[in-house]
Amino acid sequence: MSDETKNEGAINPHTGQPYPAEAAVPANEGPADSMPAASAPAAAASGEAPPAAAQTGPPAFSSMPSQQELAVRSVLETVMDPEIGLSVIDLGLIREIHFLPGKTLVRMMLTTPFCPYAPQMMADVKNATESVVPQPCEVDMLPDAWSPDMMPDPGLLGFSY
Repeated sequence: MSDETKNEGAINPHTGQPYPAEAAVPANEGPADSMPAASAPAAAASGEAPPAAAQTGPPAFSSMPSQQELAVRSVLETVMDPEIGLSVIDLGLIREIHFLPGKTLVRMMLTTPFCPYAPQMMADVKNATESVVPQPCEVDMLPDAWSPDMMPDPGLLGFSY
């Protein structure tokens, strides 16, 4: 098995980016190094377990948010919707946070399509994100329709529906 094959799909859980080819899977040590690459598929076909080093590494997709994402979501708790009086996190307006090379991308939505506070909220989200992540932030507005079902706790609105 070539190094490129072993490294495919290895994602850094902190940045969401693929590991560099030379850093994704640590070099095998011991008897596994002496196994020729051509015999690896034969070993898998015969039911033998692959070397332990090939099984280690972060999963391709993690259900756990990274420390950076937790920090961004925490600071976004301070960004309030001026009309409703709840944070953009409590309202479920922040849909995605991506850490790309050179920028942080925050994808959010509004409670109403023509919200007059949209520019202010986007600027507040950008400033808050840049205060905890040392790179520029871009805020994209999603066209999706918002509903209270998107909130982590719809009871914060003060009524049941």
